[in-house]
Amino acid sequence: MSIAFTFPGQGSQAVGMGKDLAEAYPEARAVFAEVDDALGQKLSSIMWEGPDEVLTLTANAQPALMAVSVAALRALEARGFRLAGKVAYVAGHSLGEYSALAAAGTFSVADAARLLRIRGNAMQAAVPVGEGAMAAVLGLDQDGVEAACAEAAATGPCQIANDNGGGQLVISGARAAVEHAARLCTDRGAKRAIMLPVSAPFHSALMAPAAEAMREALADVAKMPPVVPLVANVVVRPLTDPDEIAARLVEQVTGRVRWRETVEWFAANGVTTLYEIGAGKVLSGLARRISKDVTTANVGTAADVEAALAALG
Repeated sequence: MSIAFTFPGQGSQAVGMGKDLAEAYPEARAVFAEVDDALGQKLSSIMWEGPDEVLTLTANAQPALMAVSVAALRALEARGFRLAGKVAYVAGHSLGEYSALAAAGTFSVADAARLLRIRGNAMQAAVPVGEGAMAAVLGLDQDGVEAACAEAAATGPCQIANDNGGGQLVISGARAAVEHAARLCTDRGAKRAIMLPVSAPFHSALMAPAAEAMREALADVAKMPPVVPLVANVVVRPLTDPDEIAARLVEQVTGRVRWRETVEWFAANGVTTLYEIGAGKVLSGLARRISKDVTTANVGTAADVEAALAALG
C-alpha cells in the first residue's frame, strides 16, 4: 500500500475547524499559537468563534486552513507517526500546497502563515472587487470549456482555473468574459454553469500582480527540500528542489490547478490511499469521482487522528 497526503484549499473552511484538535492535543495548540504569533493576530479566535464572513476573507481563510492541516499532522507525529517513510507523496489544492510544504518541512509554520497572508492580500488586491468572476461548469468536456473561454476572451481574460475532476471545471477571469463563457458552455451542452461567490478571479491571468508579490516573498523566505516529494498543481509531477518548488508556487497563482490529473497520476504511480489532512472532505469527494483505484480517508478531527494512528501503525 502506497499513501499520499493531500491538503485542502479555500472553500473547506468552517467556523469551529481545528478546535477539538487544540483541545485534545498540546502539539496542535502549539501550531495555532505559532500562527497567531506569526500574524500578530488571534486568528484562532476567528477560526473557532467566527464570524463566518471574517473567516472566509481570503487573507484569513488561507493561513487558517494551513494551521488546521499542520495541527492534525503534528498530532499524528507526536504519537509516533513519521511522514518520511510512511507517505510517498504530498499534494495540495491551490493554497493547500503551502500546507503540504509546511507539513513536509520546506517552510516553517510561521513562514507558511506569513506567505499565505501575503498571498491572500495580494490576490484580493490584484483585481477591484466586482471586476473579476469565477464559474463552475458541470458536464462539459475540457475541450468544450476551453473553446468557450477562447471565444469569450474577446471581452477580457478567461481561462480554466481548476480541473477538479468528476466533470467539474472552474473558469476564471474578467466578469463579462466569464459570464459570456458560462452562457456558451450551457448552450453547448453543459449541465450547469454556476457563478461562484468568490471575491477575486483566482488562477487567472488577472492575478499577475499577486504572482509577482509571491515571487518576491518566496525569494526572501528560508526553504528546505521537503522530506516527501510534492506533486505540484501546475506540472503534475513530484518536486523536491526548493527553488523549483518556489517557481511553481509563483506559476500556480495565475495557472491551472490540475487536480483531476494529480489524482490520476497518484493512481498510475502506485498510490492506493489518499489521506486528506485538515478541514472538510472536499478532496476526498473529488478523488472518489476521479479514480476507482484509490481509497480515501480524512484527518481533520481528534477522532480522525486516533483512527489514522490505528490504520497507519
